[in-house]
Formats: sequence, C-alpha cells, structure tokens
Amino acid sequence: MAKGKGKGPKGKKITLKTAKNSIRISFDGGRRLDLSKMGITTFPKCILKLADVDELDLSRNMLKKIPNSIEKFQKLRWLDLHSNQLEELPKTVGTLQNLFYLNICNNKLTSKTLPEELNLLKNLRILNLGLNCLDSIPSTLGALKELKELGLFDNLLTTIPNSVKTLPRLQKLNAERNPFPESKKEYIDPIKRVESLYLVQEKDLCCSCLKTCQEERDKLNKFKNTMSCPSKKLSFPLLLTPNSTAMDNQEQWRLKDEYL
Repeated sequence: MAKGKGKGPKGKKITLKTAKNSIRISFDGGRRLDLSKMGITTFPKCILKLADVDELDLSRNMLKKIPNSIEKFQKLRWLDLHSNQLEELPKTVGTLQNLFYLNICNNKLTSKTLPEELNLLKNLRILNLGLNCLDSIPSTLGALKELKELGLFDNLLTTIPNSVKTLPRLQKLNAERNPFPESKKEYIDPIKRVESLYLVQEKDLCCSCLKTCQEERDKLNKFKNTMSCPSKKLSFPLLLTPNSTAMDNQEQWRLKDEYL
C-alpha cells in the first residue's frame, strides 16, 4: 500500500511569515488576521504567536477541527469560520469573552458537537449557525442577553427554545428552510425584526439602489396623495433610504453595531 494513501487532501502550509503578511488593519484600527480562501486543511499552529489580534478570519478553507488552543486568542472580537468542514467546536471557545461576532455557518456541526459553552459569550452580538446539521439548539443560548442577530437557517430544526426567542435584544432571527411542523410556524413569526433607516444623497447610490429607492418613494407619495393632509409637508429632495450597498466603505457596516 502506498504511503499516505487514503488520507484527505494536503492543504497549503501556512508559515509565520505568511501569517504576518496577512494581517490587515480594520476600520476601527484593530488588527485582522485574514487567512480566508487559503486552502488550509489543518489549523496552523504558527498563528498562536499572533494571538493578540482582534479579528481572525479562517473562512472558506477545509478545516475539520479547531484546537483547544483557540483560547489563547483572548483579545478576539471577531471570529469567522464559515464555509469549512468543521465537525465540532472546542469547549474553549467559551473563554473568548470579548467576542461579539461568531460565524460558523456552512459547516458540518451537529447538535451534539455544538458546545454548550457558547452560552458563556456574554458580549456576543451576532451568531451565525446556518447551513449546518443541527436538529436542536441548546436552551442555554438564552443566556446571550446581548445577542442581536441569530442565523439558524438551513438546518434540521423542528423547534426553537422560548429562552432564545425571547432574548431581550434580539432584532433579527433567520430560521428559514428548517422542517418546522406546519402547526408551529409561530416559532418564527413573532420574532421582532427591526430595520434601520439611513439617509444619504442620490450621488452615493448605485444604479440598482437608486431605482429601488425611487420606486419606494413613488409608492409612498402615491399613498400620501390618497390621504387629505392640510398641514405643510416637509421636503428632503436629496435624501433617500437605501440598503447597505450604498456605503462606499463596507467595513463601516460590518462594525456599525459593535458598541451599541
């Protein structure tokens, strides 16, 4: 039998020099280690020497496991592991007390391999668990009182714990494409959805956004014309309400809720 036969694909080896060259400065001045799309199959131990970074992006690789040593990244606020082949997460992820963003979407996690220690991430604002193999989520996630956004889409869920549905600061819950019983669709519907309003000038909008905003404005004007209102209306001809694509710097949108 040939040596090494039957093993998985050999990924790219990340050296400390490569890792150092992959450090970027984020919008708010933090240090971001970006190793996404690098063909990594094994967690590079060399990056433990860079454990003082604020953000770590290992997304879109072929990782199957994150080691317990992830706990060394105590300054971490942003951890992106989406689109790997992760079958489990270490319990030590719960020690990352500064974490406010955690994306583990599009992996192979099951309810048994999702550590309950996630409930220790008291500062977590955004958690994405979509596109995994979860048939349930722990009710202990109800301890994440600061959580604003939760992604549970494309799993195997048939119910969502009340402790999660009633999180005090939860604004967005995406639980689409789960096998919820027809009689229990209310598990999704009552979740409050808060949309933010932003005002910008027309010159800052792309063509598609400008068209969408103009259509919405026309609808609003048509609605207003059907109502009698004697009072003088205020006019803001250069101000519209776009979506996030209107921003030149997407980093601002990525971090806009960090300190709210």
